[in-house]
Amino acid sequence: MGRRLPCTARLTQDIDIVYRRTGENLARLASALAPFKPYPRDAPPGLPFQWDEQTLWRGLNFMLETTAGYIDLWGEVAGGDYESLQEHTTEVEMEGTTVRVVDLDTLIRLKRAAGRPRDYEAIAELEALRDVQSGNSTG
Repeated sequence: MGRRLPCTARLTQDIDIVYRRTGENLARLASALAPFKPYPRDAPPGLPFQWDEQTLWRGLNFMLETTAGYIDLWGEVAGGDYESLQEHTTEVEMEGTTVRVVDLDTLIRLKRAAGRPRDYEAIAELEALRDVQSGNSTG
């Protein structure tokens, strides 16, 4: 069984998923998300958008609005892809399901590499959380 995720004060409005770009996985991902009616986030209504394995194959990164909320699918991130991130993940339990998440050091590195203002805002909190977890808290 996986361990529990630590909590932070920062609330995000989406879930980020780095996915493996193999044919089998693209088919599984397209099928798993189809019931949630994925549609490109911030796109005007009525675009001829078809959610399937071919769409995933032709694209790379997808910012989606779904009936379950916002989902960001990353074929690549500034710090790597699915395969290169695997050695920097750990299993955790979420809602009764075991999933793999990147460790805090890797998450901090990815946020620095992305270079967005909102990512920089989160780095200090993530570093403090890492210090607490490692027993190096100064407070």
